[in-house]
Amino acid sequence: MPRRSPAPARFRRRRKTPRWGNALLVAVPLAAFALVFMWDGPPAGLAAVLELPRGEAAGTRDSERARFAICGGGARVTCVVDGDTIWYRGEKIRIADINTPEVTSPDCAREAALGGAATRRMQALLNEGAFSLEPVDRDRDRYGRLLRTVTRDGASLGAVLVDEGLAEEWQGVRRGWC
Repeated sequence: MPRRSPAPARFRRRRKTPRWGNALLVAVPLAAFALVFMWDGPPAGLAAVLELPRGEAAGTRDSERARFAICGGGARVTCVVDGDTIWYRGEKIRIADINTPEVTSPDCAREAALGGAATRRMQALLNEGAFSLEPVDRDRDRYGRLLRTVTRDGASLGAVLVDEGLAEEWQGVRRGWC
């Protein structure tokens, strides 16, 4: 039997990509988007619709949870500005029960060092687990920031910074740290 010569290129069948290959082109970017969008947990409205608890357990009093970074340049969504100011889910919040040293315009090297330590400590406390944002006597300060006390199991996270010498209880005015 004579051997057949290969068919010319124009008659050869092109190999088709598997059907799942096209699905991956859609699924992978969609999964990446969902991961970024849901990084801090589902938005409050979506959590309520899905009946998902946002805290550690369904019966816990602390209902907020997020992964906080230190704020840098660019958009601020969920990060720590300094020891007494955070961004949470796109809202700037002033922690109402404490005053911490400044990090953006410190008056001396001691204030800069204490401010950096207070910032890192608040970040660590927030990242330890679920917390609550408790309202105070007024909703916002003169700069438009939400005023809230941050608590875990009913205890103020700001009080931890006070106990560690990184903050003072809020007295209505800022004092110097130098």
